Amino acid sequence: MKRYSKLIIAAIIALIFIGTFVFLWQKSQPKEIVYNEFTPQLDSLQKTTIITGKIEPRNEVNVKPQISGIISELYKEAGDYVNAGDIIAKVKVIPDMSQLSSAEMRVRLADINLKQAETDFQREENLYNQKLVSADEYDKSKMQLNQAKHEKLAAQDALEVVRDGVSKSNAKASSTLIRSTISGIILDIPVKVGNSVINSNTFNDGTTIATVANMNDLIFRGNIDETEVGQLIIGMPMKITIGALQDLKFDASLEYISPKAVESNGANQFEIKAAVKLSEGGKIRSGYSANAEIVLAKSDNVLTIPESAIEFSGDSTFVYIIKGEGKDKSYERTHVETGLSDGVNIEIKKGLTDKDKVRGPQIIADDNKD
Repeated sequence: MKRYSKLIIAAIIALIFIGTFVFLWQKSQPKEIVYNEFTPQLDSLQKTTIITGKIEPRNEVNVKPQISGIISELYKEAGDYVNAGDIIAKVKVIPDMSQLSSAEMRVRLADINLKQAETDFQREENLYNQKLVSADEYDKSKMQLNQAKHEKLAAQDALEVVRDGVSKSNAKASSTLIRSTISGIILDIPVKVGNSVINSNTFNDGTTIATVANMNDLIFRGNIDETEVGQLIIGMPMKITIGALQDLKFDASLEYISPKAVESNGANQFEIKAAVKLSEGGKIRSGYSANAEIVLAKSDNVLTIPESAIEFSGDSTFVYIIKGEGKDKSYERTHVETGLSDGVNIEIKKGLTDKDKVRGPQIIADDNKD
């Protein structure tokens, strides 16, 4: 029994050894190289680029006060539509004490001058009635009285403007009433009742009361790389996609290409603008992020093959044309002239026909599969 057990064990070991040797020998044998094969086809190609940017109104205006003061009333809020001239807010004037003092002094002097002019006129009128003075002197006295009256009214108006920001004579054009300068939607009102505001001057841009924009005239603003800007032409169509609105799409037309590049993340980029064509009833908010797709080049009904079948060597391009079948199959390296590429397929201008077969990349076998 012991002898038979030893023989069995020896046989098992021998089988394991032989199996391992055979397995390793099979693994060491060169495998047949198999390639993908392609047939050139007539197709249309287009090269596109995607530009990121945002949607903005073409005409966005900051409404600012003409005088300094405190916001006493707000008549509108963000989202409201206003026409040019509509009142947005009212400002209560805080008068400058030196200007107020000067205006009050002017009123007092005008009042004194008016009383003196009235006295002089009455005297001249009595003398004129008695024919003791000429008509010329009488008319001159009357003119001085009228001038004094007008000066009193002007001084009173100036005092009211300095003190109240508005006078009785210009109540309709009051600078205390902040009016919209354009028709559109109010995008933002950054002030509240009680906030102090100042008018624009040499040292300050002034306080923005409201931002108003025409939301029916929108543009797409973005940047394109310097390697692609040379292929753009004013008037090129674009497709605008707004991801925040369930991939809402709009047509647009390129209308501006910046003549000067700006550096962004180490690359030179050029600003572009495109007029957005809104669909009927479409509503877009200002500042939405968007992507613009532009077709830079297009070729219709051209011979194409997958770009993976192309061998690039310097400035030349080659393909391997399949000759024969089965064991007689061979590959002939052939120079071709290429054209437009969309990143997947490439145009073949010369060197191939639609009857040729082209070798593609090698098929990599999965060693883990049986």
